Amino acid sequence: MDRIVGSKYKLGRKIGSGSFGEIYLATHVDTYEIVAVKIENSKTNHPQLLYEAKLYNALQGGTGIANIKWCGIDGEENVLVIDLLGPSLEDLFVYCGRRFSLKTVLMLADQMITRIEFLHSKGYLHRDIKPDNFLMGLGRKANQVYIIDFGLAKRYRDSTTNRHIPYRENKNLTGTARYASCNTHLGIEQSRRDDLESIGYVLLYFLRGSLPWQGLKAATKKQKYDKISEKKLSTPIEVV
Repeated sequence: MDRIVGSKYKLGRKIGSGSFGEIYLATHVDTYEIVAVKIENSKTNHPQLLYEAKLYNALQGGTGIANIKWCGIDGEENVLVIDLLGPSLEDLFVYCGRRFSLKTVLMLADQMITRIEFLHSKGYLHRDIKPDNFLMGLGRKANQVYIIDFGLAKRYRDSTTNRHIPYRENKNLTGTARYASCNTHLGIEQSRRDDLESIGYVLLYFLRGSLPWQGLKAATKKQKYDKISEKKLSTPIEVV
């Protein structure tokens, strides 16, 4: 039997997985609108989906932010229903033979930086900037870049005092090592500049086809992160 979530969305095939949970296609039973549904087991150790929904709510109305259709608990699962979007920048990059022209990179940079600026203006850091987390729209919005996956996002200002969060050290790496800022590797609490540094690495990746610290081998994840950090910190800007 077809599964219905949120009383009106018929679940279809799985189309991906985010930092937390799986993503499915779904169809509205009355209007036949096709949407994306993100599902996470509510019994998981660190549920993130309802937090992500809270963030989407705070960002609603922003350009390049998917609209929330429904959010809630369905049985033992947290469910978030949002606009269906197009391919990610990683998908398009692979499709284009892992090279974008300078013009394409600059046009993407303009939109990506604007999305991050909007997120920052709402008091949040993304903390997982990577090509997979920027998607193109569909139909009339096919040229618009959307930013997704706010599972690791964090407030950088205190919501009552509006003061910046304090400087801290010995933090674990949050996000994706390939695009993480140098300070993130060093265990320093992230702030707005780290999102921007990560965008810089993504844009260089698009221009060059790869980054100097890609493909490093190590026995454990920790050792791999250390190798990436070492390579990143020792690479002169001219090489990049």
